[in-house]
Amino acid sequence: MGLPVHTKILSADAPGFAAAAAILRDGDLVAFPTETVYGLGGDARNDMAVARIFEAKGRPHFNPLIVHVNSVDMARNFVEWTDEADILAQAFWPGPLTLVLPLKANSELSPLVTAELPTLAIRVPAHPVAQALLAAFDGPVAAPSANPSGRISPTTAEHVRSGLSGRIAAILDGGRCAVGLESTILGLADGPKLLRPGGLPAEAIEAALHGPVPVRGSDDPLSSPGQLASHYAPDAQVRLNARNKREGEVLLGFGPVEADLNLSPAGDLTEAAANLFRYLHQLDSEGRGTIAVSPVPDHGIGRAINDRLRRAAAPRD
Repeated sequence: MGLPVHTKILSADAPGFAAAAAILRDGDLVAFPTETVYGLGGDARNDMAVARIFEAKGRPHFNPLIVHVNSVDMARNFVEWTDEADILAQAFWPGPLTLVLPLKANSELSPLVTAELPTLAIRVPAHPVAQALLAAFDGPVAAPSANPSGRISPTTAEHVRSGLSGRIAAILDGGRCAVGLESTILGLADGPKLLRPGGLPAEAIEAALHGPVPVRGSDDPLSSPGQLASHYAPDAQVRLNARNKREGEVLLGFGPVEADLNLSPAGDLTEAAANLFRYLHQLDSEGRGTIAVSPVPDHGIGRAINDRLRRAAAPRD
């Protein structure tokens, strides 16, 4: 890392959007809210800016980034568009869906964005602050989650400040993220394939495409962001499918159970997704040895919740 920088907090208003866009044009980094989590944005065409994203996060360079754009028209400038992409974009963009498509020749994107892969992960976020920033910048913004690599994803500006203050130029504070889980990633380069469950349930994608969508195999090569086995991890160990709390543990509950924090006492998966990372941050800050987590149903957005929990609980290097 270089010398620490002063990380500005920018308001979600016209002056804040203008200041954030100017920072991006200068090749520096701005964290900003999307409906899923906060992203760490840099100009996707600028090699130095993209390199700074990897440096600030401590992210391995073989792990590609998602590019955020403000419209389907802009997305089509960077990828080979397909009929399936058109169906899905019309149904779910702006929104928590990332499409992985063949990268266009002469796209002018930094090769660091794709980790030299022949495909690009791209999406149009729905959050009004993200939309305003993208409109002010008027260009592609590479933006993984705004947290140190492998750690709990941020859903508030304070989470970003805690993890990246002194490493990035600014944080655009747009409040708490509504969805609370990263976007669903769907590969379309060689037929539809679910590469990462996320904020859009796979069932909705299958309904739009009128058929089942296969899931990436655990032995498949890395083809998009969000596929590392150990990720989204707190300092504490994580124990899954806990029916009770053992000595020295805190319990992250789901449904009608007594717990230190409960993702959704009513058993609502959407509420649980919105609370997941925020509650993991909160429990982790208490410094307990283990966070025990109640079972969460594995359907709808519950598949994405369980995906994040399994990665948080995975053995760490």
